[in-house]
Amino acid sequence: MLRRLLLLVAAGGLASAQPVVQLHVRIPMRDGARLCTNIFRPSLHGRFPTVLQRTPYRKLSQITPGLKMFLDHGYAVVTQDVRGRYDSEGEFLQVLQEEQDGADTLSWIARQAWSDGRVAMFGGSYVGMVQWRAALSGHPALRAIAPAVAGGDEYFDRYYSPGGAFRLAHRLRWIAENFRPPNRPVADFQKMITFLPLGRADRFVAGRTLDFYQEAMAHPAYDAYWRSRSTRLRADSIRAPALIEAGWYDPFLPSDIAMWKELRRRGHPARIIIGPWGHNMNPEMPGADFGPSAALPLRRMEIDWFDAWLRHSAPPAPSGVLYFVMGVNEWRESPQWPPAGVEFMDLYLDSSGSANTLHGDGRLLAKPPTLETTDRFDYDPKRAVPTLGGANCCNFRLLPWGPLDQRPVEGRRDVLVYTGAPLRESLEVAGPVRAVLYVSTSAADTDFTAKLVDAAPDGPARILTDGILRLRYREGVERAVPYRPGAVVEVEIELGETAFVFLPHHAVRLEVSSSNFPRFDRNLNTGRLQALETQMRVARQT
Repeated sequence: MLRRLLLLVAAGGLASAQPVVQLHVRIPMRDGARLCTNIFRPSLHGRFPTVLQRTPYRKLSQITPGLKMFLDHGYAVVTQDVRGRYDSEGEFLQVLQEEQDGADTLSWIARQAWSDGRVAMFGGSYVGMVQWRAALSGHPALRAIAPAVAGGDEYFDRYYSPGGAFRLAHRLRWIAENFRPPNRPVADFQKMITFLPLGRADRFVAGRTLDFYQEAMAHPAYDAYWRSRSTRLRADSIRAPALIEAGWYDPFLPSDIAMWKELRRRGHPARIIIGPWGHNMNPEMPGADFGPSAALPLRRMEIDWFDAWLRHSAPPAPSGVLYFVMGVNEWRESPQWPPAGVEFMDLYLDSSGSANTLHGDGRLLAKPPTLETTDRFDYDPKRAVPTLGGANCCNFRLLPWGPLDQRPVEGRRDVLVYTGAPLRESLEVAGPVRAVLYVSTSAADTDFTAKLVDAAPDGPARILTDGILRLRYREGVERAVPYRPGAVVEVEIELGETAFVFLPHHAVRLEVSSSNFPRFDRNLNTGRLQALETQMRVARQT
Protein backbone atom coordinates (compact mmCIF):
# COMPACT_ATOMS: atom_id res chain seq x y z
CA MET A 1 0.00 0.00 0.00
CA LEU A 2 1.71 3.17 -1.22
CA ARG A 3 0.90 6.16 0.94
CA ARG A 4 2.42 9.62 0.88
CA LEU A 5 2.62 12.73 2.99
CA LEU A 6 3.43 15.79 0.87
CA LEU A 7 5.16 18.84 2.32
CA LEU A 8 6.62 21.99 0.82
CA VAL A 9 10.18 22.45 2.01
CA ALA A 10 12.19 25.68 1.94
CA ALA A 11 15.27 25.69 -0.19
CA GLY A 12 3.03 59.94 10.94
CA GLY A 13 1.11 60.63 13.95
CA LEU A 14 -1.17 63.59 14.73
CA ALA A 15 -1.87 64.59 18.35
CA SER A 16 -5.61 64.84 19.14
CA ALA A 17 -7.42 67.58 21.04
CA GLN A 18 -10.33 66.69 23.30
CA PRO A 19 -12.31 64.00 21.41
CA VAL A 20 -15.93 64.65 20.47
CA VAL A 21 -18.25 61.71 21.22
CA GLN A 22 -21.71 61.14 19.73
CA LEU A 23 -23.53 58.03 21.00
CA HIS A 24 -26.57 56.19 19.62
CA VAL A 25 -26.76 58.01 16.30
CA ARG A 26 -29.29 56.20 14.10
CA ILE A 27 -28.18 55.90 10.48
CA PRO A 28 -30.94 55.06 7.97
CA MET A 29 -30.41 52.27 5.45
CA ARG A 30 -32.03 52.19 2.01
CA ASP A 31 -34.97 50.11 3.27
CA GLY A 32 -35.65 52.41 6.23
CA ALA A 33 -34.00 50.30 8.95
CA ARG A 34 -31.88 52.42 11.28
CA LEU A 35 -28.54 51.15 12.55
CA CYS A 36 -27.29 52.40 15.90
CA THR A 37 -23.89 54.05 15.60
CA ASN A 38 -21.32 55.73 17.84
CA ILE A 39 -19.00 58.43 16.52
CA PHE A 40 -15.67 59.55 17.98
CA ARG A 41 -13.95 62.56 16.42
CA PRO A 42 -10.45 63.86 17.21
CA SER A 43 -11.78 67.38 17.80
CA LEU A 44 -14.82 69.58 17.28
CA HIS A 45 -13.51 71.29 14.17
CA GLY A 46 -11.99 69.87 11.03
CA ARG A 47 -12.61 67.17 8.44
CA PHE A 48 -11.08 63.79 9.09
CA PRO A 49 -10.51 60.44 7.43
CA THR A 50 -12.58 57.80 9.19
CA VAL A 51 -12.08 54.24 10.39
CA LEU A 52 -15.29 52.22 10.56
CA GLN A 53 -16.06 49.09 12.56
CA ARG A 54 -19.37 47.28 12.07
CA THR A 55 -20.03 44.47 14.53
CA PRO A 56 -22.67 41.96 15.69
CA TYR A 57 -21.00 41.80 19.13
CA ARG A 58 -22.04 45.25 20.45
CA LYS A 59 -20.38 48.43 19.27
CA LEU A 60 -17.76 50.19 21.34
CA SER A 61 -19.20 53.00 23.45
CA GLN A 62 -15.98 54.11 25.12
CA ILE A 63 -12.59 55.27 23.92
CA THR A 64 -10.47 52.13 24.31
CA PRO A 65 -6.67 52.21 23.96
CA GLY A 66 -7.06 50.86 20.44
CA LEU A 67 -9.53 53.56 19.42
CA LYS A 68 -7.39 56.21 21.06
CA MET A 69 -4.52 55.32 18.73
CA PHE A 70 -6.72 56.13 15.75
CA LEU A 71 -7.95 59.37 17.33
CA ASP A 72 -4.42 60.43 18.26
CA HIS A 73 -3.45 59.88 14.65
CA GLY A 74 -6.17 62.15 13.34
CA TYR A 75 -8.83 59.61 12.39
CA ALA A 76 -12.50 59.78 13.28
CA VAL A 77 -13.80 56.42 14.53
CA VAL A 78 -17.29 55.08 13.81
CA THR A 79 -18.59 51.91 15.50
CA GLN A 80 -21.93 50.38 14.57
CA ASP A 81 -24.20 47.49 15.55
CA VAL A 82 -25.02 45.58 12.37
CA ARG A 83 -28.64 45.10 11.36
CA GLY A 84 -30.74 43.20 13.88
CA ARG A 85 -28.13 43.24 16.65
CA TYR A 86 -28.38 45.08 19.97
CA ASP A 87 -29.64 48.63 19.32
CA SER A 88 -29.97 48.37 15.53
CA GLU A 89 -33.26 47.73 13.75
CA GLY A 90 -34.07 45.02 11.22
CA GLU A 91 -33.36 41.29 11.04
CA PHE A 92 -29.88 39.84 11.43
CA LEU A 93 -29.45 37.74 8.28
CA GLN A 94 -25.72 37.06 8.67
CA VAL A 95 -23.39 38.38 5.99
CA LEU A 96 -26.06 38.68 3.29
CA GLN A 97 -27.18 42.16 4.31
CA GLU A 98 -23.68 43.49 5.01
CA GLU A 99 -22.84 44.55 1.45
CA GLN A 100 -25.75 46.98 1.13
CA ASP A 101 -25.68 48.11 4.76
CA GLY A 102 -21.94 48.65 4.55
CA ALA A 103 -22.32 50.73 1.40
CA ASP A 104 -25.14 52.79 2.93
CA THR A 105 -23.07 53.46 6.04
CA LEU A 106 -20.09 54.53 3.91
CA SER A 107 -22.31 56.93 1.96
CA TRP A 108 -23.63 58.44 5.18
CA ILE A 109 -20.13 58.96 6.59
CA ALA A 110 -18.89 60.54 3.36
CA ARG A 111 -21.71 63.11 3.51
CA GLN A 112 -20.94 64.32 7.03
CA ALA A 113 -19.40 67.76 7.54
CA TRP A 114 -16.66 66.27 9.73
CA SER A 115 -15.67 63.65 7.10
CA ASP A 116 -13.14 64.18 4.33
CA GLY A 117 -14.87 61.41 2.37
CA ARG A 118 -12.18 58.76 2.89
CA VAL A 119 -12.94 55.67 4.98
CA ALA A 120 -11.05 52.57 6.11
CA MET A 121 -12.41 49.54 7.99
CA PHE A 122 -10.83 47.26 10.59
CA GLY A 123 -11.64 44.34 12.88
CA GLY A 124 -11.57 40.56 13.09
CA SER A 125 -13.75 37.48 12.57
CA TYR A 126 -17.30 38.53 11.61
CA VAL A 127 -16.15 42.15 11.92
CA GLY A 128 -13.63 41.31 9.20
CA MET A 129 -16.24 39.56 7.06
CA VAL A 130 -18.34 42.72 6.92
CA GLN A 131 -15.30 44.54 5.54
CA TRP A 132 -15.10 42.12 2.63
CA ARG A 133 -18.82 42.53 1.97
CA ALA A 134 -18.56 46.33 2.03
CA ALA A 135 -15.56 46.12 -0.30
CA LEU A 136 -17.61 44.05 -2.76
CA SER A 137 -19.88 47.06 -3.20
CA GLY A 138 -16.99 48.97 -4.78
CA HIS A 139 -17.97 52.07 -2.81
CA PRO A 140 -15.59 54.92 -3.72
CA ALA A 141 -15.30 56.15 -0.12
CA LEU A 142 -13.78 52.86 1.06
CA ARG A 143 -10.05 53.34 0.51
CA ALA A 144 -8.54 50.48 2.58
CA ILE A 145 -9.51 47.54 4.79
CA ALA A 146 -7.75 45.43 7.43
CA PRO A 147 -9.74 42.20 7.90
CA ALA A 148 -8.31 39.86 10.54
CA VAL A 149 -9.02 36.10 10.79
CA ALA A 150 -12.00 36.66 8.49
CA GLY A 151 -11.58 34.21 5.61
CA GLY A 152 -13.41 34.84 2.37
CA ASP A 153 -15.78 31.94 1.76
CA GLU A 154 -18.68 31.19 4.07
CA TYR A 155 -18.80 27.45 3.31
CA PHE A 156 -15.17 26.80 4.21
CA ASP A 157 -14.82 29.42 6.96
CA ARG A 158 -17.90 28.97 9.09
CA TYR A 159 -19.63 25.71 8.23
CA TYR A 160 -17.62 22.97 6.54
CA SER A 161 -14.02 21.83 6.21
CA PRO A 162 -12.27 21.64 2.83
CA GLY A 163 -13.11 17.93 3.04
CA GLY A 164 -16.82 18.41 3.75
CA ALA A 165 -17.06 17.77 7.52
CA PHE A 166 -19.29 20.11 9.55
CA ARG A 167 -17.58 22.56 11.93
CA LEU A 168 -19.65 21.36 14.87
CA ALA A 169 -18.27 23.04 17.99
CA HIS A 170 -17.66 26.36 16.26
CA ARG A 171 -21.18 26.64 14.85
CA LEU A 172 -23.15 25.40 17.86
CA ARG A 173 -21.16 27.48 20.33
CA TRP A 174 -21.68 30.58 18.16
CA ILE A 175 -25.41 29.92 18.01
CA ALA A 176 -25.55 29.45 21.77
CA GLU A 177 -23.77 32.75 22.37
CA ASN A 178 -25.63 34.84 19.79
CA PHE A 179 -29.11 33.38 19.22
CA ARG A 180 -30.14 31.97 22.58
CA PRO A 181 -32.96 33.98 24.23
CA PRO A 182 -31.75 35.82 27.36
CA ASN A 183 -34.02 33.76 29.61
CA ARG A 184 -32.87 30.42 28.18
CA PRO A 185 -29.97 28.75 30.04
CA VAL A 186 -26.89 27.84 28.05
CA ALA A 187 -27.04 24.21 26.96
CA ASP A 188 -24.47 21.87 28.45
CA PHE A 189 -21.56 21.73 26.00
CA GLN A 190 -21.35 17.93 26.03
CA LYS A 191 -25.07 17.58 25.41
CA MET A 192 -24.86 20.23 22.72
CA ILE A 193 -22.17 18.51 20.67
CA THR A 194 -23.66 15.01 21.01
CA PHE A 195 -27.23 16.03 20.16
CA LEU A 196 -28.83 14.09 17.30
CA PRO A 197 -30.13 14.56 14.73
CA LEU A 198 -27.72 17.31 13.83
CA GLY A 199 -30.35 19.07 11.76
CA ARG A 200 -32.35 19.87 14.89
CA ALA A 201 -29.44 21.07 17.01
CA ASP A 202 -30.46 24.69 16.48
CA ARG A 203 -33.70 24.05 18.37
CA PHE A 204 -31.85 22.32 21.18
CA VAL A 205 -29.31 25.14 21.51
CA ALA A 206 -31.37 28.24 20.70
CA GLY A 207 -34.88 27.01 21.42
CA ARG A 208 -36.04 27.77 17.89
CA THR A 209 -35.49 26.93 14.26
CA LEU A 210 -32.85 29.12 12.62
CA ASP A 211 -33.22 29.55 8.88
CA PHE A 212 -29.49 30.02 8.24
CA TYR A 213 -28.68 26.81 10.12
CA GLN A 214 -31.34 24.81 8.29
CA GLU A 215 -30.05 26.10 4.96
CA ALA A 216 -26.51 25.07 5.88
CA MET A 217 -27.74 21.59 6.82
CA ALA A 218 -29.62 21.34 3.51
CA HIS A 219 -26.48 22.20 1.53
CA PRO A 220 -23.60 20.03 2.82
CA ALA A 221 -21.85 20.23 -0.56
CA TYR A 222 -20.23 23.33 -2.03
CA ASP A 223 -23.06 24.05 -4.45
CA ALA A 224 -24.61 27.15 -6.04
CA TYR A 225 -26.07 28.17 -2.68
CA TRP A 226 -22.58 28.61 -1.22
CA ARG A 227 -20.92 29.94 -4.36
CA SER A 228 -23.41 32.81 -4.41
CA ARG A 229 -22.25 33.73 -0.89
CA SER A 230 -18.51 33.54 -1.59
CA THR A 231 -16.46 36.72 -1.35
CA ARG A 232 -13.48 35.04 -2.98
CA LEU A 233 -15.42 34.22 -6.15
CA ARG A 234 -16.38 37.91 -6.49
CA ALA A 235 -12.95 39.29 -5.64
CA ASP A 236 -12.74 41.23 -8.90
CA SER A 237 -15.31 43.67 -7.45
CA ILE A 238 -12.97 44.63 -4.61
CA ARG A 239 -11.07 47.88 -5.04
CA ALA A 240 -10.01 48.68 -1.47
CA PRO A 241 -6.40 47.62 -0.72
CA ALA A 242 -6.46 44.87 1.90
CA LEU A 243 -4.17 44.22 4.85
CA ILE A 244 -5.11 40.65 5.83
CA GLU A 245 -4.18 39.37 9.30
CA ALA A 246 -4.13 35.61 9.89
CA GLY A 247 -2.87 32.97 12.31
CA TRP A 248 -1.32 29.53 11.92
CA TYR A 249 -3.75 28.14 14.51
CA ASP A 250 -6.87 29.87 13.21
CA PRO A 251 -9.42 27.84 11.19
CA PHE A 252 -9.91 30.73 8.75
CA LEU A 253 -6.26 30.57 7.62
CA PRO A 254 -6.73 28.59 4.38
CA SER A 255 -9.37 31.06 3.21
CA ASP A 256 -7.27 34.04 4.31
CA ILE A 257 -4.42 32.79 2.12
CA ALA A 258 -6.78 31.92 -0.74
CA MET A 259 -8.29 35.40 -0.54
CA TRP A 260 -4.86 37.05 -0.67
CA LYS A 261 -3.84 34.90 -3.64
CA GLU A 262 -7.04 35.73 -5.49
CA LEU A 263 -6.59 39.46 -5.00
CA ARG A 264 -2.97 39.30 -6.12
CA ARG A 265 -3.90 37.18 -9.15
CA ARG A 266 -6.28 39.94 -10.18
CA GLY A 267 -3.65 42.62 -9.60
CA HIS A 268 -5.30 44.18 -6.54
CA PRO A 269 -3.10 45.57 -3.71
CA ALA A 270 -3.11 43.09 -0.82
CA ARG A 271 -0.73 42.16 1.97
CA ILE A 272 -1.08 39.26 4.41
CA ILE A 273 0.48 38.83 7.84
CA ILE A 274 0.49 35.29 9.27
CA GLY A 275 1.54 34.93 12.89
CA PRO A 276 1.69 32.17 15.52
CA TRP A 277 -1.81 33.05 16.63
CA GLY A 278 -5.22 31.54 17.13
CA HIS A 279 -8.51 33.24 16.41
CA ASN A 280 -7.88 35.75 19.19
CA MET A 281 -4.60 36.87 17.53
CA ASN A 282 -2.71 36.14 20.74
CA PRO A 283 0.60 34.20 20.55
CA GLU A 284 0.31 32.99 24.14
CA MET A 285 -0.85 29.39 23.92
CA PRO A 286 -0.21 26.36 26.10
CA GLY A 287 2.42 24.07 24.68
CA ALA A 288 4.62 26.63 22.97
CA ASP A 289 6.80 29.65 23.54
CA PHE A 290 7.05 31.64 20.34
CA GLY A 291 9.29 34.28 21.86
CA PRO A 292 8.91 38.03 22.35
CA SER A 293 8.78 38.81 18.63
CA ALA A 294 5.60 36.79 18.09
CA ALA A 295 3.33 39.70 19.03
CA LEU A 296 3.31 42.45 16.41
CA PRO A 297 2.07 46.06 16.82
CA LEU A 298 -0.87 45.29 14.56
CA ARG A 299 -2.82 48.46 15.28
CA ARG A 300 0.26 50.52 14.41
CA MET A 301 0.63 48.51 11.20
CA GLU A 302 -3.04 49.10 10.36
CA ILE A 303 -2.57 52.84 10.82
CA ASP A 304 0.46 52.77 8.52
CA TRP A 305 -1.59 50.89 5.91
CA PHE A 306 -4.46 53.38 6.17
CA ASP A 307 -2.08 56.36 6.06
CA ALA A 308 -0.58 55.07 2.84
CA TRP A 309 -3.91 54.61 1.07
CA LEU A 310 -6.04 57.39 2.61
CA ARG A 311 -3.41 60.09 3.08
CA HIS A 312 -0.70 58.95 0.67
CA SER A 313 1.79 59.99 3.33
CA ALA A 314 4.19 57.14 2.59
CA PRO A 315 4.45 54.20 0.19
CA PRO A 316 2.32 51.23 1.32
CA ALA A 317 3.89 48.06 2.65
CA PRO A 318 4.57 45.62 -0.19
CA SER A 319 1.79 43.36 -1.45
CA GLY A 320 3.47 40.24 -0.16
CA VAL A 321 3.50 37.89 2.80
CA LEU A 322 4.94 38.60 6.24
CA TYR A 323 4.97 35.24 8.00
CA PHE A 324 6.27 33.80 11.26
CA VAL A 325 8.35 30.62 11.10
CA MET A 326 7.59 28.51 14.13
CA GLY A 327 10.34 26.34 15.56
CA VAL A 328 12.96 29.06 15.06
CA ASN A 329 10.58 31.93 15.95
CA GLU A 330 11.53 34.26 13.11
CA TRP A 331 9.58 36.61 10.87
CA ARG A 332 10.18 36.29 7.12
CA GLU A 333 9.06 38.36 4.14
CA SER A 334 8.11 36.89 0.77
CA PRO A 335 6.47 38.33 -2.35
CA GLN A 336 4.68 35.02 -2.91
CA TRP A 337 3.21 32.02 -1.11
CA PRO A 338 4.61 29.46 -0.81
CA PRO A 339 7.97 31.24 -0.68
CA ALA A 340 10.34 31.02 -3.62
CA GLY A 341 12.74 28.09 -3.55
CA VAL A 342 10.45 25.52 -1.95
CA GLU A 343 9.90 22.11 -3.44
CA PHE A 344 7.58 19.23 -2.71
CA MET A 345 8.95 16.57 -0.42
CA ASP A 346 7.31 13.15 -0.34
CA LEU A 347 7.35 11.05 2.80
CA TYR A 348 5.98 7.51 2.68
CA LEU A 349 3.97 5.66 5.31
CA ASP A 350 5.21 2.22 6.26
CA SER A 351 4.60 -0.40 8.94
CA SER A 352 4.46 -4.11 9.52
CA GLY A 353 0.70 -3.86 9.90
CA SER A 354 0.67 -2.56 13.47
CA ALA A 355 0.86 1.24 13.31
CA ASN A 356 -1.83 1.57 15.96
CA THR A 357 -0.84 3.89 18.84
CA LEU A 358 2.39 5.69 19.54
CA HIS A 359 3.93 2.36 20.50
CA GLY A 360 3.16 0.67 17.19
CA ASP A 361 5.54 0.14 14.28
CA GLY A 362 4.42 2.96 11.99
CA ARG A 363 7.25 4.74 10.17
CA LEU A 364 7.69 7.69 7.81
CA LEU A 365 10.25 7.00 5.10
CA ALA A 366 12.02 9.21 2.57
CA LYS A 367 11.64 6.51 -0.12
CA PRO A 368 8.77 4.18 -1.01
CA PRO A 369 8.81 1.00 1.11
CA THR A 370 9.84 -2.22 -0.62
CA LEU A 371 6.75 -4.07 0.61
CA GLU A 372 3.19 -2.80 0.77
CA THR A 373 1.46 -3.34 4.09
CA THR A 374 -1.97 -2.61 5.50
CA ASP A 375 -2.96 -1.03 8.79
CA ARG A 376 -6.44 -1.34 10.30
CA PHE A 377 -8.54 0.16 13.05
CA ASP A 378 -12.18 0.37 14.08
CA TYR A 379 -13.90 3.74 14.12
CA ASP A 380 -16.78 3.92 16.59
CA PRO A 381 -18.66 7.27 16.51
CA LYS A 382 -19.64 6.70 20.13
CA ARG A 383 -15.93 6.74 21.04
CA ALA A 384 -14.68 9.42 18.66
CA VAL A 385 -11.10 10.69 18.88
CA PRO A 386 -11.28 13.91 20.90
CA THR A 387 -10.05 17.23 19.53
CA LEU A 388 -6.78 18.18 21.18
CA GLY A 389 -5.47 21.55 20.07
CA GLY A 390 -5.04 22.66 16.50
CA ALA A 391 -6.96 25.40 14.70
CA ASN A 392 -10.06 25.57 16.88
CA CYS A 393 -12.55 28.38 17.35
CA CYS A 394 -13.60 30.22 19.40
CA ASN A 395 -13.94 29.38 23.11
CA PHE A 396 -10.56 28.47 24.56
CA ARG A 397 -12.05 27.06 27.76
CA LEU A 398 -14.29 24.62 25.91
CA LEU A 399 -11.96 23.76 23.04
CA PRO A 400 -8.34 24.96 23.42
CA TRP A 401 -6.34 25.74 20.30
CA GLY A 402 -2.65 25.71 19.56
CA PRO A 403 0.25 23.23 19.52
CA LEU A 404 -0.95 20.91 22.28
CA ASP A 405 0.78 17.61 23.04
CA GLN A 406 -0.90 14.80 21.08
CA ARG A 407 0.36 11.86 23.12
CA PRO A 408 -2.97 11.42 24.96
CA VAL A 409 -4.72 10.58 21.67
CA GLU A 410 -1.72 8.71 20.26
CA GLY A 411 -2.33 6.08 22.91
CA ARG A 412 -5.62 5.03 21.28
CA ARG A 413 -5.94 1.92 19.11
CA ASP A 414 -8.01 3.88 16.58
CA VAL A 415 -5.13 6.27 15.88
CA LEU A 416 -2.38 5.19 13.47
CA VAL A 417 0.97 6.83 14.19
CA TYR A 418 3.81 7.09 11.66
CA THR A 419 7.09 8.65 12.85
CA GLY A 420 10.17 9.50 10.84
CA ALA A 421 13.74 8.98 11.99
CA PRO A 422 15.23 11.72 14.20
CA LEU A 423 16.50 14.51 11.98
CA ARG A 424 20.23 15.08 11.67
CA GLU A 425 19.71 18.69 10.62
CA SER A 426 16.89 21.21 10.57
CA LEU A 427 14.03 20.74 8.10
CA GLU A 428 12.04 23.83 7.14
CA VAL A 429 8.49 23.39 5.89
CA ALA A 430 6.58 26.31 4.38
CA GLY A 431 3.32 26.01 2.48
CA PRO A 432 0.45 23.55 2.09
CA VAL A 433 0.52 20.01 3.46
CA ARG A 434 -1.52 17.11 2.19
CA ALA A 435 -1.73 13.38 2.81
CA VAL A 436 -2.53 10.86 0.07
CA LEU A 437 -3.94 7.59 1.38
CA TYR A 438 -5.36 4.42 -0.17
CA VAL A 439 -8.21 3.34 2.03
CA SER A 440 -11.24 1.10 2.32
CA THR A 441 -14.02 0.87 4.88
CA SER A 442 -16.90 -1.41 5.78
CA ALA A 443 -19.19 1.63 5.96
CA ALA A 444 -21.26 3.28 3.24
CA ASP A 445 -19.57 6.55 4.17
CA THR A 446 -16.99 7.54 6.77
CA ASP A 447 -14.27 10.10 7.51
CA PHE A 448 -10.49 9.95 7.45
CA THR A 449 -8.27 12.41 9.31
CA ALA A 450 -4.58 13.27 9.13
CA LYS A 451 -2.47 15.32 11.51
CA LEU A 452 1.09 16.66 11.09
CA VAL A 453 3.03 16.57 14.36
CA ASP A 454 6.45 17.68 15.60
CA ALA A 455 7.79 14.86 17.79
CA ALA A 456 10.40 16.24 20.19
CA PRO A 457 13.20 14.02 21.52
CA ASP A 458 12.10 14.65 25.11
CA GLY A 459 8.58 13.40 24.45
CA PRO A 460 6.04 16.11 23.54
CA ALA A 461 4.31 15.70 20.18
CA ARG A 462 3.01 19.13 19.12
CA ILE A 463 0.31 19.44 16.49
CA LEU A 464 1.17 21.70 13.56
CA THR A 465 -1.79 21.30 11.25
CA ASP A 466 -4.47 18.76 10.39
CA GLY A 467 -7.33 17.90 8.06
CA ILE A 468 -10.38 15.72 7.58
CA LEU A 469 -12.08 14.21 4.52
CA ARG A 470 -15.63 12.88 4.28
CA LEU A 471 -15.37 9.91 1.95
CA ARG A 472 -18.38 10.91 -0.15
CA TYR A 473 -16.44 14.08 -1.08
CA ARG A 474 -13.23 12.31 -2.11
CA GLU A 475 -13.62 13.74 -5.63
CA GLY A 476 -14.33 17.25 -4.35
CA VAL A 477 -16.84 18.96 -2.09
CA GLU A 478 -18.89 20.14 -5.08
CA ARG A 479 -20.85 16.87 -5.08
CA ALA A 480 -21.14 13.63 -3.16
CA VAL A 481 -19.95 10.44 -4.85
CA PRO A 482 -21.35 7.10 -3.60
CA TYR A 483 -18.93 4.60 -2.10
CA ARG A 484 -19.11 0.81 -2.32
CA PRO A 485 -18.12 -0.70 1.06
CA GLY A 486 -14.86 -2.60 0.82
CA ALA A 487 -13.58 -0.81 -2.29
CA VAL A 488 -10.04 0.60 -2.16
CA VAL A 489 -10.00 4.26 -3.16
CA GLU A 490 -7.44 7.05 -3.17
CA VAL A 491 -8.16 10.00 -0.89
CA GLU A 492 -6.29 13.27 -0.55
CA ILE A 493 -6.61 15.07 2.77
CA GLU A 494 -5.78 18.77 2.83
CA LEU A 495 -3.99 19.57 6.11
CA GLY A 496 -3.84 23.31 5.56
CA GLU A 497 -0.74 25.52 5.64
CA THR A 498 2.17 26.00 7.99
CA ALA A 499 5.65 27.46 8.33
CA PHE A 500 7.75 25.46 10.75
CA VAL A 501 11.32 24.30 11.29
CA PHE A 502 11.75 20.77 12.61
CA LEU A 503 14.90 21.05 14.72
CA PRO A 504 17.73 18.49 14.84
CA HIS A 505 16.81 15.32 16.75
CA HIS A 506 13.09 16.06 16.33
CA ALA A 507 11.01 13.82 14.06
CA VAL A 508 8.20 14.37 11.56
CA ARG A 509 5.08 12.45 12.57
CA LEU A 510 1.74 11.80 10.89
CA GLU A 511 -1.39 10.57 12.65
CA VAL A 512 -4.25 8.95 10.75
CA SER A 513 -7.70 8.26 12.18
CA SER A 514 -11.38 8.91 11.43
CA SER A 515 -12.58 11.62 13.80
CA ASN A 516 -11.64 14.94 15.36
CA PHE A 517 -14.56 15.57 17.69
CA PRO A 518 -16.09 18.01 18.51
CA ARG A 519 -14.18 20.29 16.17
CA PHE A 520 -15.94 18.39 13.40
CA ASP A 521 -19.14 16.36 13.53
CA ARG A 522 -18.83 12.61 13.80
CA ASN A 523 -19.52 10.66 10.64
CA LEU A 524 -22.17 8.18 11.79
CA ASN A 525 -21.05 5.72 9.09
CA THR A 526 -24.52 4.96 7.67
CA GLY A 527 -24.16 6.82 4.38
CA ARG A 528 -27.43 8.65 4.94
CA LEU A 529 -27.81 12.41 5.40
CA GLN A 530 -25.88 13.46 8.49
CA ALA A 531 -28.46 16.16 9.30
CA LEU A 532 -31.24 13.58 9.70
CA GLU A 533 -29.37 10.56 11.06
CA THR A 534 -29.61 9.30 14.65
CA GLN A 535 -28.22 5.78 14.21
CA MET A 536 -24.50 4.94 14.39
CA ARG A 537 -22.39 2.10 13.06
CA VAL A 538 -18.84 0.99 13.77
CA ALA A 539 -16.65 1.11 10.66
CA ARG A 540 -13.71 -1.17 9.98
CA GLN A 541 -11.05 1.04 8.40
CA THR A 542 -8.18 -0.27 6.27
